[in-house]
Amino acid sequence: MENVQAIKQRFGIIGNDPKLNRALEKAIQVAPTDISVLVTGESGVGKEAVPKIIHSLSHRKHAKYIAVNCGAIPEGTIDSELFGHEKGAFTGATQTRSGYFEVADGGTIFLDEVGELPLTTQVRLLRILENGEFLKVGSSQVQKTNVRIVAATNLNMIEAIKKGKFREDLYYRLSTVEINIPPLRDRKDDIHLLFRKFASDFSQKYKMPTIRLEDNAVQMLEKYRWPGNIRQLRNVAEQISVLEESRSVSPMTLNSYLPNAGDSNLPAVVEQNTRKSDFSNEREILYKVLFDMKADLNDLKKLTLELLHSDDSEKVQEENESLIRKIYGNEGSSRKEENDTAVELLPPHDSRVEKTVEPPQEDKYHFAEEIEEEETLSLQEKEIELIKKSLERNRGKRKAAASELGISERTLYRKIKQYDL
Repeated sequence: MENVQAIKQRFGIIGNDPKLNRALEKAIQVAPTDISVLVTGESGVGKEAVPKIIHSLSHRKHAKYIAVNCGAIPEGTIDSELFGHEKGAFTGATQTRSGYFEVADGGTIFLDEVGELPLTTQVRLLRILENGEFLKVGSSQVQKTNVRIVAATNLNMIEAIKKGKFREDLYYRLSTVEINIPPLRDRKDDIHLLFRKFASDFSQKYKMPTIRLEDNAVQMLEKYRWPGNIRQLRNVAEQISVLEESRSVSPMTLNSYLPNAGDSNLPAVVEQNTRKSDFSNEREILYKVLFDMKADLNDLKKLTLELLHSDDSEKVQEENESLIRKIYGNEGSSRKEENDTAVELLPPHDSRVEKTVEPPQEDKYHFAEEIEEEETLSLQEKEIELIKKSLERNRGKRKAAASELGISERTLYRKIKQYDL
């Protein structure tokens, strides 16, 4: 059995990260067997190297090796591509066609982006994994195949299963052994090695001197998150090799090729307890509605007090006084009577003196606040009574009633509908 360093040289794998070495060790150990393997990792980390290693070290190495990108095949034709079809099975099927599982009999099939397979195709794949049987599209004859399946995905398979996008039984059949390839940001010591390798390759390809990074540029290179992993690093090395005249790359030059290089490198929380969050949001909304209702009632009380002291019509004053008694009880009416008595004791000819006896604005609002503390159990009944009285006085005109009550017409309409007035 070949060791890890020999495999790296044979397949051009660069890096000494312990996680990468462990992934390669697992691939070497599982290769002589026929068990299914699932390779996981982010896009661009180089997952396609693992199935090649497994196939080359297995007893199937002299048979066919077929790599299939499941995400690149349209859903309507993927069954035909994988399992084949009979002549006339669908429009355009002018002849019988063998699928990949039939062609690769005795060899290895690499299913890249297996998480993109339709659910109907997943059922067919599960049958092959369990007993090696499959049906061509448009055929009723069961066929047998002896293939080893190595799959790869960049998706979180557990989340895909929860969302109903991937079959749980198929996941456990595919992932008998799971090999995870670490992202480039977790292999900081390997980043500069890879960059130098790519720079050397492109200097030979384009017949140009090799680019070299300054010390500060190397630090910037290692601190960057590399969301596109090795594929992105290779592209950056190629761009700099072709576009820059200077072969010495400064941090400023490198920064211009790194998108969002100034973003924070701190980890971000991507999962939350959604049920707890939803409950908290509902509670906050309920509190807000209650506080808004309380504020509306306070505004109505203050407005009623102002109308009581400012309206000169005797009839309106009597109506207001009756309404105040219903809302505030005897305290409000006694306060009104005290004010009226104080005015009557003054000389009727001097209107200026009458104004001086009127309670100051601060006292009026203080009175409303005291009532708010004492009356808390029947706010809804009082609000309904006040709205009814205002609508009667304004002959059902909501706009005028809303203006009198000091609330918006929309709020008034909502309360009318809420209380079925």
